Amino acid sequence: MSEELKARCRAFRLRLPATSANLGPGFDAAAIALDFYLEIEAEEAPEFAIAASGRDQERCGKLDDNLILSVYKRILQRCDRPVVPLAIRMKNGIPLGMGCGSSAAGRLAGIALAVHFGELDWSSQRILEEACELEGHPDNAAACWLGGFVTAASAGGKVHMAQVTPPAEWRALVVIPAESLATVKARAVLPASYSRADAVANIQSVSLLGLAFAQGRGDLLSIAMQDRIHQPYRAVICPLLPRLLPLAGSHGILGVALSGAGPAVLVIMANEAGLEGAAHAIRQALEGIPEAEFMVSGVSQYGASGDWERASL
Repeated sequence: MSEELKARCRAFRLRLPATSANLGPGFDAAAIALDFYLEIEAEEAPEFAIAASGRDQERCGKLDDNLILSVYKRILQRCDRPVVPLAIRMKNGIPLGMGCGSSAAGRLAGIALAVHFGELDWSSQRILEEACELEGHPDNAAACWLGGFVTAASAGGKVHMAQVTPPAEWRALVVIPAESLATVKARAVLPASYSRADAVANIQSVSLLGLAFAQGRGDLLSIAMQDRIHQPYRAVICPLLPRLLPLAGSHGILGVALSGAGPAVLVIMANEAGLEGAAHAIRQALEGIPEAEFMVSGVSQYGASGDWERASL
C-alpha cells in the first residue's frame, strides 16, 4: 500500500454538538447537547493547514493560538508520540465565546485527533476524562461527548455521569447577543462563598431539574431552572438575562437560564409550534438592546459521532 493511500485510510472524521451548561442551578454539573455542530475531517499532510467554513471561520482557520491544534500537539508531546502535521477541513456551527460549549468541543476534537493519529490506546472514558480535566469542570464535555441531558461529577480522578434523553418535541431557543464573553471574566464576578439559604434553594432546584428532564415534566422547569449561585452575579455582564428570566412559564416558554457562563441565554420551549409567539415576546423584552440572534435547536440525543470509536478501540 502506497504512503498516500495509507494516509487516506487514516483520515479522520468527527462531529461534535454544541452544549448549554448549568441550565440554571446545575452549576458545573449539568448540560444538554444541542443540534448544531463542529464538524472536522483531518488527514496527514506535509504541514499543518486548516480550511475553515461556517461561523467564525477566520478564527477557526488560524494556525496560531488554535485550541484544537494546541490540545492535539500537547497530548502527543506528553505521550512521547511524533506530532503528525494535519490538513483539517472544518465546518463550525457553534458560536464562539457565547456559552455554547465551543471550548469543550474544541478540546474534545484535539484529544480525539491525538488519539487517532498518535495511535494511543485510549478508551472513550479516558478521552472524556482528559477533556474534563482540561475544561476544569465536566458538564459541557460530558454532554458534548455523550449527547442528551447529562449530569456529571468528578471524583477520585474519574468522571461519573448519568444521561437521559429529553422529550423529542422540546426545543431550545438560544438567544445570542452581539458581543462575546470570556469564561474567565464570567467566573471572576462570582463570590467566594454563599449563604445556606442560597445553597438550599439551588439543591432544591437542581433536584427538580434532573427529574424534570428525565420524566419530561416541562411544567417543573420554570422552578427547576431557577438559580441563586451564579446568575444573579453574572446578570450585570450578561444584559439579556434579567430581561428574559421573567418570561419563564409564559408564551410557551418552559424555562430560561444563562447558557453556560453566558452571555447567550437558553430558552426551553414546549414545542416548535410556540416558537413564533415566544420569539415575539423575547423581542419585546429586549427592546432597546442591540438586536440578538436566535438559534433554534432540538436537544441532540447523540454526542460525538464519526471515527473516534476506531481511535479508542
